[in-house]
Amino acid sequence: MADTHGTCTDRFAPVREALAASLDDKDVGASVAVYVDGEPEVDLWGGYVDAGRTVSWERDTIGNVWSTTKTMAALCALILADRGELDLAAPVAAYWPEFAAAGKEGVRVSHLLSHTSGLHVWDAPTTIDDLYDWPTVTARLAAQAPAWEPGTEAGYHAVTQGYLVGEVVRRVTGRSLGTFFAEEVAGPLGADFHIGLAAEHDHRVAPILAPPSSPPRGDVPPNPAIPPDTANTLAWRRAEIPAANGHGNARSVAAVQSLLACGGAARGVRLLSEKGCERALEEQFNGTDRVLGVPMRYGMGYGLNAGQLPNPRTCFWGGWGGSVVLVDLDARMSVAYTMNQMIDPGGLGDERGFMILAAVYEGLSV
Repeated sequence: MADTHGTCTDRFAPVREALAASLDDKDVGASVAVYVDGEPEVDLWGGYVDAGRTVSWERDTIGNVWSTTKTMAALCALILADRGELDLAAPVAAYWPEFAAAGKEGVRVSHLLSHTSGLHVWDAPTTIDDLYDWPTVTARLAAQAPAWEPGTEAGYHAVTQGYLVGEVVRRVTGRSLGTFFAEEVAGPLGADFHIGLAAEHDHRVAPILAPPSSPPRGDVPPNPAIPPDTANTLAWRRAEIPAANGHGNARSVAAVQSLLACGGAARGVRLLSEKGCERALEEQFNGTDRVLGVPMRYGMGYGLNAGQLPNPRTCFWGGWGGSVVLVDLDARMSVAYTMNQMIDPGGLGDERGFMILAAVYEGLSV
């Protein structure tokens, strides 16, 4: 089997085996982490940074995790709500007055977090270069009308969600979401996760390796379409795209989300109250997502357990191509898997992440 590196407690030995098997079969390079009670029980990595398999994946290798980034943006909103600085039930326009245009006076912050605002794509033609211009793309979202009555349906806001939540955070705090996250979350927790990557970290990035084919997700064409190798450009790395361009590894993803798993405190740092953590589990939508075309339960920024996971108080999300993060509040556990080889072209996950999660719960039962 493929070599893996790092640490793993005895009860989670199946996780090491699952990672090795994935590196043998489908992965090029990958990392896995499991935190229980805020402490790491699994911190593993292996494989290679490049498709030619000449450069090893190291302990501090990081990569673009696509939509796993959304859980970091959601956590920022939950922290602000817990502090009383942001009301999730309030109209977005209470913080962002221009947003009230085109009949959006009643759109609530919770609608942004649950993909129910009706702003799942830009109506106006939008390019990848536009994504690097925050004022331009947020102004377009503020001006356009929702595609459905907000709160009545859900449609995955693949890229727009980060700008919507991020602009609310900016209006509340005076800081960009990437800056707020760095100063208020990643910094205090000592987590190597970045929304907007500084040049000093470029040498540690494992480039994204595209899947064999990349058709649009769901039935709604993306605007703009984003080829996978866009993530390997410097412009993408430097920008703040809080729904899609976070850079980290499994250790940093699980370390941040362990905060939510453990009632708001981890490794001596408290950023949320227990009640504030529970808000992630407040169901906002339960039905078929009109973009993804599958049944989904959405909470405040996270997907919710619909019976497929052992513990009911569990939330999760994943990134295009395969990365995944799971937060189990019952087990006080966070799990993350990140990789460079994209396999899933449709945005709904693939068997690599599922096999890792299965191994985690096998170990947890010991």
